[in-house]
Amino acid sequence: MKFLVFISSLSCGGAERVTFNLLDYWSKKGWSITLVTLSGPESDFYNWPASVRRISLNLLRESPNILAGLVNTARRVVALRRVLREATPDISLAMMDKNNILLALATLGIKRGYIIGSERIHPPMSPLGCAWEWLRRHTYRRLDAVVALTRPSAEWLCQHASARRVSVIPNPVSYPLPSLAPFLAPPEWGQPPGERRLLAVGRLVVVKGFDLLITAFQKLAARFSDWRLFILGEGPLRGALARQIEEAGLQGRIFLPGRVGNVGDWYCAADLYVMSSRFEGFPNTLVEAMAHGLPAVSFDCDTGPGDIIRHEFDGLLVAAGDVDGLAQALSRLMGDDDLRQIYASRAVEARDRFSMERIASMWESLFREIKIKKPNKTLFPLPCPRYVRQMHVAEKGGGDVVG
Repeated sequence: MKFLVFISSLSCGGAERVTFNLLDYWSKKGWSITLVTLSGPESDFYNWPASVRRISLNLLRESPNILAGLVNTARRVVALRRVLREATPDISLAMMDKNNILLALATLGIKRGYIIGSERIHPPMSPLGCAWEWLRRHTYRRLDAVVALTRPSAEWLCQHASARRVSVIPNPVSYPLPSLAPFLAPPEWGQPPGERRLLAVGRLVVVKGFDLLITAFQKLAARFSDWRLFILGEGPLRGALARQIEEAGLQGRIFLPGRVGNVGDWYCAADLYVMSSRFEGFPNTLVEAMAHGLPAVSFDCDTGPGDIIRHEFDGLLVAAGDVDGLAQALSRLMGDDDLRQIYASRAVEARDRFSMERIASMWESLFREIKIKKPNKTLFPLPCPRYVRQMHVAEKGGGDVVG
């Protein structure tokens, strides 16, 4: 199998981590893999397998105006087209929305094999802007398949992006997680004596809703004096969140340790996981936490938490944005050691539900299925898919197909 993957960069992010995990798995199976990035190697966070051929286009730059944007897009398409001609992959996979569009454009008029796009967020939650949305509507029909992370995302793509075929494939989980730099050890157990630890992980940005989490924890702090909240991650809202913590008088109860590469150690040191996102695509950290045996409380936001947490079985789901509801759910588990242990014993089933072997097999099933049909070579509209076959990740394996 000659396989090509196109992604913006190898920086520290969810899509990048999933790409790394999949390519590492497939490289060990002897696949001939070419990895193409818009960025140069200076932004790399992951060390890729030596067997993976890496090509950096060095074209990841901001466009100050529309004209510059058109020029940059054209350069990227031409550069990717050149790589595709030389590599002649059997299957090409783009990771993330704009890269899906670039791949569709780059394959116009050339021998292209099979081409697949992959959406890594819930599309309506992160609009691309008029020009890119127009391109998505008119280029996704060229793709032999588009992969979505959840059923709602798949349905949106069928209705709004002219996709001919959409498969629902969740992200895999790595267990145990490898330790990478930067390394930061969790605070020593029992300091202060009898403490309990509530953990959250993510970039310090608006979408992660850590401001809502701090407000919810503030409602509980006096009643649960033995609990401390740790929010791992870095981002532009660090200053604002630190001020919110200070104004709440919780400097000794809520901590912002920064970005760590040994997140697995922190999962193992925690008692409960919480996710307060305003929206998600498919939250990797939630699956990771549960795979490490943490019960979880999360907003049931668009999209992902409802596909991961089995409410009242291995965690609790709360209406999106309901801070009081989040505080009540946290209170329920923070105050009940036995219930936390019951949920924790079930949460570890995420290791199998989202295992690399199971998720990779779903991708491989999709690759086999698209080879049965001739690749689409036109830009003409095709009928919108009319049904969705939903795979229940908690119960069985296999792929979801729309259309």
